[in-house]
Amino acid sequence: MIHYKNPLLVLGCVPQWEEKILLCRRAIEPRMGYWTVPAGFMENGETMQHAAARECYEEALARVEVGSLLAVVNVTHAAQVHVMFRARLLAPEFAPGAESLEVGLYTEAEIPWADLAFPSGDFTLRKFFEDRAAGREAHHFTELTRPLKS
Repeated sequence: MIHYKNPLLVLGCVPQWEEKILLCRRAIEPRMGYWTVPAGFMENGETMQHAAARECYEEALARVEVGSLLAVVNVTHAAQVHVMFRARLLAPEFAPGAESLEVGLYTEAEIPWADLAFPSGDFTLRKFFEDRAAGREAHHFTELTRPLKS
């Protein structure tokens, strides 16, 4: 096991266009072929919001306006913290980036829940839809302490 002095920050967002959200099917490991919200590692010199927007563009060639904080997921077994924001697509224009096999807009009912890549994404999406149904923008926190099963 690799031990890092500080956990790695993963930044992402749930991009929304009308009643649908943008998902990416991963072209890279881990979890190649599974679906996720656009997310990735924060780089030096950028804010969390900038990192979330950059990752959305890199993975889905989509431009977004990053909104409010949605979820913070402590992924302790991987020495990571996943920070997710709500976001608004600036236009319904997107295409697979280098790390995606395909991207698309999905309603809540159309999301491939059984094929989501990571538990942090599942948590984030469920909280997004709960909040949207309740007409609120709450902050959500959780901890994942065990690795994915193969």
